Order: sequence, then C-alpha cells, then structure tokens
Amino acid sequence: MIDLSANDDGARALRVREFYLGRQPILDRNQTLFGYELLFRNEPVGPALVVNELSATAAVIAHASQLGMERTIGDALGFVNVDADVLMTDIFSFLPRERVVLEIADALPLTPELLARMQELGSHGFQFALHGAAEGEHTEALLPLVQYVKLDAHHTPLSTLMRQAPRFHQLRKKLVAEKVESREDFKNALDLGFDYFQGYYFSKPVIMSGKKLSPSQLAVMELMTLVTSDADNPEIERAIKRDVSLALNLLRLVNTPAVGARQRIDSLSQALNLLGRRQLQRWLQIMLYAEPSKRGHSMTPLLMLATTRGRLLELLATKLRPSDRHAADVAFTVGIMSLMDTLFGMPMHEILGQIPVIDTVAAALLDRTGFYGELLKLAESLERIEELDHQIVPTLRALAMTSGELVELELAAFEWSDNVVRYAL
Repeated sequence: MIDLSANDDGARALRVREFYLGRQPILDRNQTLFGYELLFRNEPVGPALVVNELSATAAVIAHASQLGMERTIGDALGFVNVDADVLMTDIFSFLPRERVVLEIADALPLTPELLARMQELGSHGFQFALHGAAEGEHTEALLPLVQYVKLDAHHTPLSTLMRQAPRFHQLRKKLVAEKVESREDFKNALDLGFDYFQGYYFSKPVIMSGKKLSPSQLAVMELMTLVTSDADNPEIERAIKRDVSLALNLLRLVNTPAVGARQRIDSLSQALNLLGRRQLQRWLQIMLYAEPSKRGHSMTPLLMLATTRGRLLELLATKLRPSDRHAADVAFTVGIMSLMDTLFGMPMHEILGQIPVIDTVAAALLDRTGFYGELLKLAESLERIEELDHQIVPTLRALAMTSGELVELELAAFEWSDNVVRYAL
C-alpha cells in the first residue's frame, strides 16, 4: 500500500490499496512494437478508503514502477496518462525518464506553475504526448512542450485529420493514431503520414474466408502433430531440418539464458534433448504467431499478445491449482489457442474441428466457461480494460484472488513474453 499526501487538503493521506494494470500496444508504420499505453484502473476496497484522481493515478504509477517498469514495458516506451495534480507531485522519481512518455489531455488547465513544471520535467529528459488537439490558444501553449500528438483515427472526421496531420508534421511532432478500429482507419492514418498506431484493430479477430496457412505455419503444425503423437526424436529432427528458419530458431532458443544451457548447443539432436517435449510443444505454439518474414526481430502485436496471454493463464493456473501441473499446461494452451481465430482468419469452431482438444479447452475457447474460461475472461478484461474493467472484479471473486496477486502475475507474464520474443524468435 502506498500513501501520498494531497497538497491542497493538508496532510490527509489518500490511499489506494487495489489496482488493475492493462497495456495497449503502440505500433510503428511496419506494425512493429514501439510502445505501450499503460492503463490503470482502481477498485475501492473497504468503507474507510478515500480516493481521488491524484491518489489513484500517482499510487498505481508508483506501485508499478516499484514492481519494475522494465517488467511492464520491456524495451518499449511506456505512455502514462497524467493530470495536472499528478504533474505537480514528486511521483516522477519512480519513473525511468528515458522510457516514459507522459500523456496529457488538451483540456489540461494551464497555469504558469504547470507550464514551468512541464518545462522542468522536460529538462530532466521526460517526453510528453498531447492527447487530442483542439484548435486554439490552449493547444498552442502546450505544443512547444510535447513531442507526440495523439489523434482519434476512428471518430475524428477524415477532413479534420487531413487538415491537422500536415500541420503537426510541419511542427515536427510525431503523430499517433489512436482508436484504430478498422482497416479503413489504419489505411487512412497511414496515407496521412501518421508515425504510430494503437487500437483494437491490431488484436481483435478479423474473419476472412479462404485464408490459408503459410508454408512455415504448415511446417509448425506438422511438427506439433509429431510432438503430440509421441514421434521419436530423429523423426522430429528430420521435420525441423526441412524448414531452415525453424532449425535456426530452435538453436537460438536453447542457447538463451532462459533455457539455461551450460555449454553451447550446436546440433538439433542436442537441442531437442535439452528442451524436452513439453517446452518444444510450447515453443511451436508460439512460433505460429511469428511472421516468417520478421523472425529474429519480430515484435508483432499478435505475437506479444499470444505469448503474454498464454503465460498469464499458466501462472494463474499454477497459483490457483498448485498441485496440478497439468492444469498449467492446459491453461497455457488455452491462452495461445484463444487467438488462433485471428491468426488463421477463421472461426474458432472451424479450428477446433481440425485440432482435437479436450472438452474443458473447447468450453473455454468457444463459450468462456469452466475454470479455464474464467482465466481467459480475466486476461481479455485486462487487455481491453477501457471497456471491460467491470468484468474484472466478479472474475477475481470467482477465482478467490486479489488484484495485488493479479498484478504480480501480469507483470511476470509481461516480462516472460518480452524475453521470449526478443531472444527466442
């Protein structure tokens, strides 16, 4: 628990005991990961709790930073929403200035003290993003202090975006298109020269008929079939050798610190023996999401989302059913498979018609029911915390978990996912 004093009300302590953390990817023009917007929500607990915007925002920033901002954002930038009250606090000593962008609204009440504070933070290396850009003296006063401008690509009329984008580029501001909900939103923003993009378009299912697996994805699926059917290692090794990129990535994987090889592994047979069937299957599930053209530097949003979701479900199952190791494996598979409709561009029921799964997995993937379905609902609520935060509390209660336990597991999943994508693919 973190206590912060409110300057305007004397020394009264304002406390936030519980909070939830979500993050939404921000991508560059190649749809490669650039940063995350960190989304905080707090749920008041206990009748004596006093909460306002200052305490809520500042406390969760401090808490997340103490837990490790690197675990939250990896090598990416973190965009954090702040208001005027938060800007005037000393909360920024918790934040890595070279990795954080402070996001302010264009309606921020301007005072000489606030402008001086922003200039001071800027001199210490903090960057600012302006959320929204209404035309007028107010915005004009803020523009010299910001490096990024975020515009709503979905609700703003195209004619307005066409007028604003060239102006901000002329002022050498980086443009971020948010609320990218459709292919049209993304194309319009691309054509207007936006630098970065965020929105649910990049992670929600888009069902397209007739989509086929790439040759590399077919190779991975064939390997998964061999592994699950208990084929012997020489047969698996021959299958891996037929896809050079798979062979190279397997050797890269076993030589990373995460696997813990004590000496360099140079042969596929050594790699298979060291990795084991359980880890090999897990690696293959992740590899499905790695675009063949980008392997080695693939930080695509779908890959990051799948690895994070799979790991979070695994950690949740391990905590809730510590004596059942099989539950953790099933949970990881549910997390990974829950995005295959997006990956393959086909409805989930058709995928399950081709990939046999046990009934509890099917119930989770199709109906979000059962133990694994509850875990999946929780992960999805965190990913879309802006619109699904109301589902978090009931799910946590059903699972008998606290939000503090959840955030710890979520940060561990973020860290693991970042390491897997950075070192193993």
